[in-house]
Amino acid sequence: MSAPVLPTTDPAPSPAARRDAAEPARRPRGQRGGRRRRTVLTYVLLGILGAFFLFPLVFMFVSSLKPDAQILQDLSSWRAFLPIGDVSLGNYDKIFDRVPVWRFLANSVIVTVVTVVAGLFVNSLAGFALSRLTWRGRGLVLGFVLATLVVPFETIAVPMVYWVSKLPTLGLENGVLVYDFGWLNSYKVQIVPFVANAFSIFLFTQYFSTIPRSIDEAARIDGASWFTIYRRIAMPLSGPAIATVAILSFLAAWNQYLWPLMVVQQEQLRPVMVGMQYFFQLNTAWGEVMAYTSLITIPVLLVFLVFQRQFIASVAASGVKG
Repeated sequence: MSAPVLPTTDPAPSPAARRDAAEPARRPRGQRGGRRRRTVLTYVLLGILGAFFLFPLVFMFVSSLKPDAQILQDLSSWRAFLPIGDVSLGNYDKIFDRVPVWRFLANSVIVTVVTVVAGLFVNSLAGFALSRLTWRGRGLVLGFVLATLVVPFETIAVPMVYWVSKLPTLGLENGVLVYDFGWLNSYKVQIVPFVANAFSIFLFTQYFSTIPRSIDEAARIDGASWFTIYRRIAMPLSGPAIATVAILSFLAAWNQYLWPLMVVQQEQLRPVMVGMQYFFQLNTAWGEVMAYTSLITIPVLLVFLVFQRQFIASVAASGVKG
């Protein structure tokens, strides 16, 4: 008679074995050190690259606080990037005495804000129609919009000046409605031609296409109109696209130079970029030039700092989706 076979049981794992099983596999010490060194080197290189791009801005802001003699004296040393020595806001006071800076800034703010707000509404509506609605000729219209991206503005600037000079306009004189022609020397000639933008339409079209269509179907079953879907569903989900279009539209409108120079001859309607050219003709000092350029740069930096997170998120999402 053979002896009964007893069931075998595995010995209980030791605490060290349980800890090793619970923790992910660790890299060897040599690999961890190499990875850490590469990370440090990457951050050092990025810091040097960032400082390289910041140097012109720092030099501009610091030089705007110094007189010309000290700017030229500090030019060949690291003192050019530090606000030390004879530092004051005198250059800013002088530029306000020379040119109507507040008038130029107000004109640029009016033109830029209206262009950005109207452009967000018009371009997002066009993108919504091209991406969410089904209608004949949609692909052809989108192709035509994309084709306009390759046409340089300089090639159509002169014909545009002719057409805007022939457009009808209405006005009031002594309470009487007056009918006239020509949009020259006005705010609308600086705003209306740049509200619709091909790249903004394309960006909204691509972003709206990523929203599931089942949301539209559910909203339509509940009785929502297409404009309600656009206003209450598509736009709230498109924060990064809105921020990107807002920043790019702001930069384009704020930096307009050629078009206002061609269509606006009255000083009280000119933006800051045209005012800068007018300012340079006054044979001003370098410190005053730096003060003027610093003033017109600050709004651009503020807008980017406010929207930078959404802008980076939009660029990152576009890169992931290819």
